[in-house]
Amino acid sequence: MRSEPGRRGPGRFGGQGLPLPDPGRIDPAVLSTLLARYGWVRRGGAAGRYARWTPPDDQEPDTSLLVPAHRAFDDAVELVEEAVAGLHRSGHPSAPQILAALAVPGDEIRWRRELPGTGEALSWPAEDGLRSAACAMLSAAAKAGRVRAAYFGSRLDDYASEFLEHVLVVAPGTGAGLLTAYTPAPEARPAATTLVRALEAVRDAVDYRRATGRLDAFDSAVRVGVSRELVESVRRLVLGAEGAEVTLAWSPEVGVPRGFGNRPLRLEFSPGDLPALEEAGQRLEHSEPAVEVLITGAVVRLKRPATGGPGTVRLRVLAGVDVDEIRVQLEEDDYLAAVRAHLDGVPVRLAGRLERKGGFRRLSQPRDLTIVRLDAAERDRLLKSLTGGRTPPATDPD
Repeated sequence: MRSEPGRRGPGRFGGQGLPLPDPGRIDPAVLSTLLARYGWVRRGGAAGRYARWTPPDDQEPDTSLLVPAHRAFDDAVELVEEAVAGLHRSGHPSAPQILAALAVPGDEIRWRRELPGTGEALSWPAEDGLRSAACAMLSAAAKAGRVRAAYFGSRLDDYASEFLEHVLVVAPGTGAGLLTAYTPAPEARPAATTLVRALEAVRDAVDYRRATGRLDAFDSAVRVGVSRELVESVRRLVLGAEGAEVTLAWSPEVGVPRGFGNRPLRLEFSPGDLPALEEAGQRLEHSEPAVEVLITGAVVRLKRPATGGPGTVRLRVLAGVDVDEIRVQLEEDDYLAAVRAHLDGVPVRLAGRLERKGGFRRLSQPRDLTIVRLDAAERDRLLKSLTGGRTPPATDPD
């Protein structure tokens, strides 16, 4: 839901009720960098001592921020505090974004979609589509920042979800078709730097596909972080829009990572890119091979059509692969062993091939299933982790 920009509650700002940044911890140079980044205009001031900033395009003529050149002046903290208060009172769309950048050191990522005939308002599906595409893009970057793959499926879902929990989204005042987020820096720099290189590679590969009709540039782009998930997120960003843009600017407090320039990344995509993105997504998904794995998992569900014969088992993965749960069809002897493990509250270990089909949630060619024996304390910890501390319900093996 979009909020109207304007005056916010005392001491907090933004849709999440974030606390205002501590003026004593703000570097005036960082504040000046952010004001310039968002188009605020420097109106002079004592050279080397102070600078006066006003909102872009002569908006809010009564708003004026006096920012010291550095912390050395006796009144530096007081002036920064007044500047923060001025931003808090301001109704300019950039004010909450500047405050967010000051509150949490992070790299700024902005998504913009041009939608036909919406003006300053968006339909609910369009707003949801923007957020969904941005979330998918960050998730893909987080996964690729840890390991490269043409197609992840459900692998590393927990890792990506944990990463997203630490991303700060600034919604109020960003305007229709706009979304701004901050990824923690320097902690999340692998995801941010991977996103920059991967998006540049996607842009180059799409241009190459449109010029030559060939998709092989996407194959080589996997090594810099391009995946089926990232390509799909770009496709979703563009779908239904007249154009889309992704911008990334490094945190002025943390600085520019090694090997990157200080200028913001800005990449544009258009509806004409959609055929290449769709073809590339299919190609990348089918190019990722099945993986030989050795998995340890707790049996959480058992099912077979009749007494006797093979059955299907669902395992909560404890070790061996970055997937929450997998399904595996077992022959009768192994199925009965899985039943015993479930009733005893102990995990099983088995080898097999983690299949691409179904998002790497299925194990084929299972073999060498063994029951992992645990002592009483380990068994109790396992049961509590699977049931949230509750007594597990009885399960009918058939």
